[in-house]
Amino acid sequence: MSQTNKISVMHITYDMRIGGTEMVIKNIIEGSDSSLFEMSIFCIESPLGPFADDLLNQGIKIDTHARQPGFDLSLIKAIRQHIKGNHIDVVHCHQYTPWIYGVIAAIGTQTKVIFTEHGRFYPDSSSWKRKLINPLLNRFTAATTAISAATKDALVNYENFPAKSIEVVYNGIAPLAYDEQEVTRLRKHYLIADNERCLGTIARLDPIKNHAMMLKAFKQVIDAGIVAKLIIVGDGEERQNIETLIKELDLSTQVILTGYEAKPQALLAMMDIYLLSSLSEGTSMTLLEAMSLSKPCVVTDAGGNPEIIQHKLNGLVTANDNASEFAQAIIELAKSDELNVAMGKASFSRFLQIFSATTMCQKYQQLYQQ
Repeated sequence: MSQTNKISVMHITYDMRIGGTEMVIKNIIEGSDSSLFEMSIFCIESPLGPFADDLLNQGIKIDTHARQPGFDLSLIKAIRQHIKGNHIDVVHCHQYTPWIYGVIAAIGTQTKVIFTEHGRFYPDSSSWKRKLINPLLNRFTAATTAISAATKDALVNYENFPAKSIEVVYNGIAPLAYDEQEVTRLRKHYLIADNERCLGTIARLDPIKNHAMMLKAFKQVIDAGIVAKLIIVGDGEERQNIETLIKELDLSTQVILTGYEAKPQALLAMMDIYLLSSLSEGTSMTLLEAMSLSKPCVVTDAGGNPEIIQHKLNGLVTANDNASEFAQAIIELAKSDELNVAMGKASFSRFLQIFSATTMCQKYQQLYQQ
């Protein structure tokens, strides 16, 4: 135990740029009981990113050792020295590569290792080497968690982890707050009329998010006579392809690309229906944010999506990469104020029950104490 008699927990991750994994780490640190736990971060890549700046300003210690190409033995040595020199009780490794380095570095020390898998690439795969080494390294791991049942299944099926060793701990966030006047201003700014449905999504413009399918579905929604605008918040490599498709579908007056927004709360609050068209997903943080603002959601049946959105309770779940089904779900919600309100209320209720930061932090704190 650390010299302060608190449990010393060190999070190992790639970096602290803005993303789902990084937000989880930030929420765990900010939501933990500072009288019981001393939290720090060890990054294996640089630059550290904006979340690191926030935490450094709060006095959280963040160290880094940039990983070299190939299997970096010097990184294992650096982590091991850090564990010993700082009397770390628990190393919480976020994602697969940080776990590999963290668990090997901790072997032979008193430090307990926790591994959290935050999601999978699409299409999913593994290698015979990983399938061979994972069960062995799992023996040196005190606890393994996955952010959804789908992610747990992937660890079992692709990575050869024993199912009984994995606990599902859902990501959690604090409910979003926003300025109502800012929402009114944005509606005017983007020329969204009172009779128009505002559909929207917040995601990096990446092929995995499948904005192309969303746009094709939205075209069907407009062609069905629904008066609506679609707001796409985010930036990325797909931007040019998305802009080209918007022109091809003749949707230039109905689709708004805002670019990257550091604090998109008011934009999210403006949306009547939240959309997520991903081909692959762990636990989408923006989906949780939408639920915290009582939004009904239309999502694809990918990864953790159907665990978060219960079909016909707080939204509609459609087949993956199926524009017609996605469009029909949007039309069903857009045509009924009653359904919108009911699913929105169910979203908020489900968020509080399962996906709040408080619930997530309590579960991780129990693991640290065990």
